[in-house]
Amino acid sequence: MSERPPISPRSPRAALEPEQVPPPPKRSDRARNPFVVVGNAIITIVLVLMIGAGAAYVYGKQKIEAPGPLQEDKVVNIPARAGMTDIADILQREGVIDNNRWAFIGSVFALKARSDLKPGEYLFQKSASLRDVIGTIVEGKVVQHAVTIPEGLTSEQIVARLSENEIFSGSVRELPREGTLLPETYKFPRGTPRDQAIARMQQAQKRVLAEIWDRRNPDIPIKTPEQLVTLASIVEKETGKADERSRVAAVFANRLRQKIKLQSDPTIIYGLVGGKGTLGRPIKRSEIQQPSPYNTYVVDGLPPGPIANPGRASLEAAANPARTRDLFFVADGTGGHAFSDTYDQHQKNVAKLRAMEKQIQNDTVEPAEEPAPAAAGAPADANPTATTAKPVPAKKPAPARSASPARQGAVQSTASPPVVQQ
Repeated sequence: MSERPPISPRSPRAALEPEQVPPPPKRSDRARNPFVVVGNAIITIVLVLMIGAGAAYVYGKQKIEAPGPLQEDKVVNIPARAGMTDIADILQREGVIDNNRWAFIGSVFALKARSDLKPGEYLFQKSASLRDVIGTIVEGKVVQHAVTIPEGLTSEQIVARLSENEIFSGSVRELPREGTLLPETYKFPRGTPRDQAIARMQQAQKRVLAEIWDRRNPDIPIKTPEQLVTLASIVEKETGKADERSRVAAVFANRLRQKIKLQSDPTIIYGLVGGKGTLGRPIKRSEIQQPSPYNTYVVDGLPPGPIANPGRASLEAAANPARTRDLFFVADGTGGHAFSDTYDQHQKNVAKLRAMEKQIQNDTVEPAEEPAPAAAGAPADANPTATTAKPVPAKKPAPARSASPARQGAVQSTASPPVVQQ
């Protein structure tokens, strides 16, 4: 057993006195070194910064991923040369982001997207987060506007439509040649130059024409793709019914083979008004034989160029017409046409149309209004001083307009106005 140290007895007074605390140890010279002090300060600062950065990262991630204030999808236009703060102001004003625009600016820096922000018209989804908003602008997902160019318009009419559409910018420096634009539905972003839209339509027409020309019937009396466009433009103006295009094309193809004048009314109109497209009145009899390079009642074969911009369906019909012997067609009064391969049958079809027109004209005559009967029980001479009421004369019959003219010997169309009959 170890020996315990002897216990030295203390007086009661000494026992009541507090024991003397030993002095603190001396600080080492190493701890007082300035490099150590600076190092400790740096470590402390780094730790504080790391904790702050971590907290900022967590907060920033939550802020970027949080749903935005948009209550419904919205289209917002960001103009060209708009800076980051300008974009933030626009988005804040449109309600895409909340009132703290600095959160957007900070998110742009955090995502390293400052130099990638693109102008344009954007569709922001409902409750889009800051990440979604910035991603949409960076990727350039601009809104595409559908622009439909109907078949059968002239180049002048198409340019006028583009000029009236506010989504385009700039002006058309040169009117495109007739028949070089493909009627179709295109999608353009806002701000597309009009010349660029024209160029796109021309490229589409070249591509489609090349495809159809390669698939054409080798027996058609057409020698060049340009002549195919010209024939297709006449077919386009002659009928708007899809199931008639190939048969109308066959009529003109048969006439070309037999060297019969095409006699198409739309060519007369184009020779009179050119790119304006519409005459605005019936064709006069004097204009039927009026000399014009486009008047197919005067010139042989095809006119020198297209009279409109035909669509894909009319190009296909002109390249592959129906196999018929038809040489004539006239409106049938129901929106379509009656076809025939002999002049006698054509005359019968014209007579049917005239009879239908006459019947329609008779049906439009309204009967005269009869005088109102006297009140029941009233004597006939109750008011001897009153004058006798005269019946209201019948209204004049409204002029009946056929779907198309029925001129003798002419190829008729539903697209052309009626000829003034002498």
